[in-house]
Formats: sequence, structure tokens, C-alpha cells
Amino acid sequence: MKLGLNRTSGLNRILTSWKSQDDPRTGTAYFMIDPSGFPHLTLYKNKVPLWQPSPYNGVRLNVIPAVGESSYFNFSIIIDADEAILLSNVLNSSIYVRGVVQESGIVQLFTWVERKSEWVTFFTKPEDQCDSYGHCGANGNCHSDSMDQIECNCLPGFTPKSPNDWSMRDSSGGCIRKNQESVCRNGEGFVKVADVKVPDTSVASFDKNMTLRECESVCMRNCSCTAYADADFTRGGRGCLMWYGDLMDTRHISGGGRDLFVRVDALVLGSEVGKELDGTTKDQELPLLDITTIKAATDNFASTNKLGQGGFGPVYKGRLASGQDVAVKRLSKGSGQGCQEFKNEVMLIAKLQHRNLVRLLGCCISLDERMLIYEYLPNKSLDCFIFNEAKRTTLDWNQRFKIILGIARGVLYLHQDSRHRIIHRDLKASNVLLDAAMNPKISDFGMAKMFGEDQIQANTNRVVGTYFGVILLEIVSGKRNADFYNDSACLNLIAHVWNLWKEGKSSDIFDSLMAQPYNSRQVSRSIQIGLLCVQERAAVRPTMMDIVLMLGNEAALASPDKPAFILKGSGNVLDLPPIAGASANEVTITELDGR
Repeated sequence: MKLGLNRTSGLNRILTSWKSQDDPRTGTAYFMIDPSGFPHLTLYKNKVPLWQPSPYNGVRLNVIPAVGESSYFNFSIIIDADEAILLSNVLNSSIYVRGVVQESGIVQLFTWVERKSEWVTFFTKPEDQCDSYGHCGANGNCHSDSMDQIECNCLPGFTPKSPNDWSMRDSSGGCIRKNQESVCRNGEGFVKVADVKVPDTSVASFDKNMTLRECESVCMRNCSCTAYADADFTRGGRGCLMWYGDLMDTRHISGGGRDLFVRVDALVLGSEVGKELDGTTKDQELPLLDITTIKAATDNFASTNKLGQGGFGPVYKGRLASGQDVAVKRLSKGSGQGCQEFKNEVMLIAKLQHRNLVRLLGCCISLDERMLIYEYLPNKSLDCFIFNEAKRTTLDWNQRFKIILGIARGVLYLHQDSRHRIIHRDLKASNVLLDAAMNPKISDFGMAKMFGEDQIQANTNRVVGTYFGVILLEIVSGKRNADFYNDSACLNLIAHVWNLWKEGKSSDIFDSLMAQPYNSRQVSRSIQIGLLCVQERAAVRPTMMDIVLMLGNEAALASPDKPAFILKGSGNVLDLPPIAGASANEVTITELDGR
């Protein structure tokens, strides 16, 4: 049986649905070969594409079962000057196969089972969310086996168009170029994405005689060419598919997909980072910038471009040739921990995508130099505002609450929604950066660790929740945790806040420089949440999920128990439980100063 277009006669065989189960009039769903671009099968409903299998590669038609491999039947596609057709052959005369398009918008294959005297379904599409056409939007890649994680990610060189929507598991908006760097004669190249159903080929061009190397060369010369792939396995990899514009409907196919080569800018192209980092970044898609580029961007690390100094080393403002501002963190050559922190950041943050996490744009490795290149955030770090009398007056309560909520959401993403389960371990005001709109972004993952899901759901949430509680109280009060107070034997902010809370003087905790008016009830509630985070017994501290929910509603809160604070003359420390699989000294806080 043939399905498809006879170019000579103009006859186009299309499999259509009935209007309903008992109405054989033509319905609105149909399965056909679309001859545009590189001819391909598509299931439509009301002229809207619902599902596309991978284009035929000369061996198999991925996602259609048993193609070229079954001893009972097979499918093949013939594309030539005369026709573009799907040809199905039953190889065993005792087997009966029936294909049906249902009005609901699914295509099914049935086989007749004699002993049951009935048709049995053995194939249905679309089947999972990645089967749905364009599920991850333009330039996205869908992984149906991603388990509890979001099934969509962006192709190399792209970033979610709407990070907020992606954080809510809505990826339909797709992805856009992540950098401002040109991909036209500016050091760009191609990154291989293995084992995928290639994008919609209706916008692809096809040359059956090109080799893969020739395909790359032609695509490189055309700045509008966004990706390429081979077209026919049976001819030694000959045949070239090239895409122009957005790449739609790409999905991962375990062990049976094709290689897609995606055009990326020079920042993304750095492929040698993995060798330097013992192979840990081979799949991180992290750009490698050369030292010449960094020196030019920072005016050879001019002192006038220096933004600050940390344990890792100095941080400089830079401007790339494209005009994009960046922050360059330069590892101090004498730093003992710097190399490990460098690896940590590259391993953990490269694939994290959230509006409340700082973006790592690339890295630089040159002889004994190690540098990390981040997005530039003009308002520097949170501590520059909340511990500065002049700047504190510019932070009203609405801004402070937005910062508190943003930090909470960023930490929750690390714990629950990121590809890896991550505990930051160094969450403090100086590691929270602020963009031009005063949105908080968590930075500095040099001390972070990755854990299994079961470990995160045990103790990790409560550990970092305690760090968060300290930052929350610092934001509300405008005081560092390590400050001394003369009105009691308290050594730190936590003890000071606790004493005032017990006495019913929560308003005395409010930052006296905070602009009025403000919602005193919301401020007091935030203080209560902060105290719940630093309770002495770890088992009763809220998780980050609990904290985000508390901040987002007005439901009644539990009364906090005594916090684990340090008294003058006491050697007690804030007790944080060790995480399963980690040594206690890796996660216990021995000081909680807003360094």
C-alpha cells in the first residue's frame, strides 16, 4: 500500500479520519506525506501538525515500529522525481495490519489476532508529551525519559525565551540565542547533538549527493543556516539536510536517533574545557574564551574595572567585542581552593537555568590562569545595599520582599527542579547579586555540592533553609548576623531578634531606615518565617518548599522554638545535621556571619 504523492499524476494519497465512530464522512484529522522541504510524514488535525516521526534515513523510520527490521512487515519511504511515498509491505501473508487515523487526532496500527477474533492495537501516536509537535517550542529539545525533571531543554547556544515560564514547566515559548555574539563569520561553528529526531524538515533543504563534510562547509558559508544533518545512512552518510531559521520539534531518541549539528557562536564553541577538567564538562555546552578576548574585554584587568575581591580572587567588569558587559572572576594563582571551586562552578552551574541564579557564560583556561565569565549585574551584591546606611534608604519593603522571595525561589529550584539536586553551602548576602531591576540572583557555587534526590528530601532542604533564615533577618533588619548588641548577652542577630520577638517587640526589629509606609504585618510574618528557619531542632525547621509557600500566602504559621544561637562566652554553634553520604564537617555551619 502506498501513502503519499505521485508527482506525475498529482494524486496524493492521504489517510483521513471518519467524522465520528459511526459517521464515515471525512473528518478533520489526517496522516500524509508533506512534500515541502524534505518530504516527511505528518499527522494533522484541522491543518495543525500534531506529530511528526523522524525523517526516513534509508534504514529506518524512527518512531514507526519495526521499520526495516521485522520479518512480518516493513515501511520505507521513496523520494524521487516521480513520487514521495510511504510504502508498507506485509512480508508474511498470515499477518493482517490495519492503519487508522482517529478523529481525536491519533494514528494507530492494528493487527488481527485470530484466536481472539479481534483487532489488537500495537502502535499509537502521539503517545507521550514529546510526541506532540513543537512541545518544547522553537530551538528546544524534548527528553521523554527525563523522569520528574522538566522534559524540555534548549539546543546548544540557546536559552529559554521566558525563563519564568520554564520554571513553571511551560516550555512552549521555546528558546532564543543566549549570547549577543554574532553567528556570522565571527568564529562560530557547530555543536553535535546526538540521538535526536531531527527538526521539522518542511523548512530544510536537501541535497542527496553531498557528504557530511561538504554539508558542513555549505552550511557554514550561509549565515542563515542554523543546523545540518546527514540524510541517508545507506549511502555512506551521503545526503545533506540543512535548516534555516528556528529549529522546531526536536526530540531525543535513545539509541536510535541521528546526529544534528547546531550552529553556535564562538562563546559556546569552546570544546576543550572537558580535557582540562578531567572530562567533567564534555557535555556542559560551556563556552571556552581565549585569554586575548578576556584581556581586551577588561582592558588587561585594569584596576578601574575591578568590581571586588573574594576568596576566589578579584572580579573585573569587562565588555566583549559584541558590546555585551560581563563579570570576569579571576582565580588567584596562589589560591589553594580555587582550582576545586573553579571545577565546581563549571560542573554545577553551566546547565542551570533560573531567573534567580546568575548565568555562567563561559570560562577561560590559559597556562596557569583560570577564569569564569558571568553575566554582569550592575547593582553588585545584596550586602552593598542592606549593610550600607545610604543605600538602605533606597530599599523599601516591597523591594526587600521581592528579593527575599526571589532568593527562596532560586534555592528551591536548586533543590527540586534543576537537573541536579544541589545544596549551595555558602548562601549569604555577598553571594546574592542584584540586576538592574533589583532582581536577586544567587552566585558563587564554588562550595556547592550535588546530591541524590533522596538525600535532598531528607536533610539538605533544612540545612540551606537555615542559611536563608539568616539572610531574611538581615534583609528585614539591615544588620549583619555577626553584629554585637549591648542590650543583652547576645552575640549575633539571631539572638537579638529572638529576644525582641519573645517580648512582642517585632517592630523594633524593622530596619529604622526602611522607607514608609510598609505592610508591618507582612514584615512581622517574614521575621517569624526567618525564626522558624533557625530553630534549634533541625527536624522542625521548614524545607525550602515550605518557605516558598509560607511567603506566598497568609495562612497561620507555627510559633518558632528557641533558635540555635551563640551566646557570649559560649562555644555553642548553630547545629546543622549532616547529609546522608557526606561527612559532617562538609555541611555543619561553624559561623553565620554575613561575610
